[in-house]
Amino acid sequence: MSTKVPKETLYECVGAVLKGSEDKPRKFLESVDLQIGLKNYDPQKDKRFSGTVKLKHIPRNKFKVCILGDQAHCDEANELGIACMSADELKKLNKDKKKVKKLAKSFDAF
Repeated sequence: MSTKVPKETLYECVGAVLKGSEDKPRKFLESVDLQIGLKNYDPQKDKRFSGTVKLKHIPRNKFKVCILGDQAHCDEANELGIACMSADELKKLNKDKKKVKKLAKSFDAF
């Protein structure tokens, strides 16, 4: 059994995925996950793999984040121009499901 995937096979598989997405367009943003299993490798002991990979296409160019925290965190977020909410503001949304859904749709992460 080969331990390396040939470049041609990889390109062929990626091409098939891209062709499938063009043949049957979806109404949502599709993504592909890549999972790699390494045999006989302990990441706690071995630090052979280190570094970053820069993707050709940015997955989310407008990623909106809302900080949930106390007053000190909110002040810091406001200085950086990041949206924030304190615990008191969250308690106001406690029973109103429409406002909670609207808040969840307006941000990508909290």
